[in-house]
Amino acid sequence: MVLNEQFENDPDFNKQIDRQKWQFCTGKVGSMDSHKVVAAIETAAKRNGIIKADLYRELHALYHAIIEALHGVTRGQVQLGTILRTVGLRFALVRGNPYDNEEEGEWLAIALYGTIGAPVKGLEHETIGLGVNHI
Repeated sequence: MVLNEQFENDPDFNKQIDRQKWQFCTGKVGSMDSHKVVAAIETAAKRNGIIKADLYRELHALYHAIIEALHGVTRGQVQLGTILRTVGLRFALVRGNPYDNEEEGEWLAIALYGTIGAPVKGLEHETIGLGVNHI
């Protein structure tokens, strides 16, 4: 999803999501502050009904998945502006149960894809990160 902007118009994709009973949302964020990346994803998750804002365990699971994905994007150092780095990212967030047995519970997965680098046009490179956490 994060790599293909055309997926939402793909009827096969939508059938698969409906069949699995999964929820998803996508968005974009750019910042020199990692907390702004977290806030953008959290806001999208709440606005699209992916998580319930009043349930701590859902918000906690989302934070862990986001931080794990940011570790991939930043190669383990979740710092941006303090070391003069900036990111421009697309994100896809999916909630669902990947198992046949519904008692296994639901999971959140967040994929981040875009660029990272010095805040100078042309000095960035591609980056990707994935975070997965159970609710």
